[in-house]
Amino acid sequence: MARRWTNIEEKRYRRELRSLYVRQNKTIKEIAEILNIAEQTVYQRLCRLSIKTQPHLKESYLKKRKDLVLPNTYTAKLAEFFGVMLGDGHVSHYQIVITLGTKEINYINHVRFLIEDIFHVLPSVSIRKTGYRDIYLGSVEMTQWLKNHGLASNKIMAQVDVPRWIFAKMTFMNAFLRGFFDTDGSVYKLRYGLQISFTNLSRPILVSLQSMLSQLGYKPSRISANKVYLTKVSDTKRFFTEVKPKNSKHTRRYKKFIDAPVG
Repeated sequence: MARRWTNIEEKRYRRELRSLYVRQNKTIKEIAEILNIAEQTVYQRLCRLSIKTQPHLKESYLKKRKDLVLPNTYTAKLAEFFGVMLGDGHVSHYQIVITLGTKEINYINHVRFLIEDIFHVLPSVSIRKTGYRDIYLGSVEMTQWLKNHGLASNKIMAQVDVPRWIFAKMTFMNAFLRGFFDTDGSVYKLRYGLQISFTNLSRPILVSLQSMLSQLGYKPSRISANKVYLTKVSDTKRFFTEVKPKNSKHTRRYKKFIDAPVG
């Protein structure tokens, strides 16, 4: 939860943004550069102050970013990116944001380079006071494209699902599972084995995860408390061998559990 502002802070932020965003008609990107803060921070302040965003009034609204390229074909990298976005990602009107925890610092560059491979632009990173990292990239054209391909601003309210094209190939499904598990999954030590869990508040996603895992030959559990599990040791080992998670937070835990002495 965001820290509560003091009255002095709120008045200062309101005065700054009314001047820059409303009267001077600066874009969020331009304001971020002027104030030396992240674009996401500017957007959050506008929302908290109930200053309505009006991108259509900005001179650059309908101009396409010359450095960004939208995908023209489905690929395994794009499937992994959708897994990341349906895990810890958010799509607003003008940008995407992926929030990663304090134990996922090494995973940040993997996600940034994945996005660069897909859209030809390296996203930026901002660090919260809590230590959490936000990976973000702004483009109205990109966010609209993503929404047209199944993403939504509010994943829970929209009860989004896994795009159907991801089920077309085994490589797509494995890549999606990698991105989703890296951001919204966990691996646990059980008394007599290991367990993998996938967590999400959108039931259609959980149903699709069950179907995807079954098509790949795994034995997923029923949906329970917004989770789907893999509990067979053979499934867990195969998952880490074939899906190959990239988040070292998970791979370190898995290796620790596998290497631990029995008994």
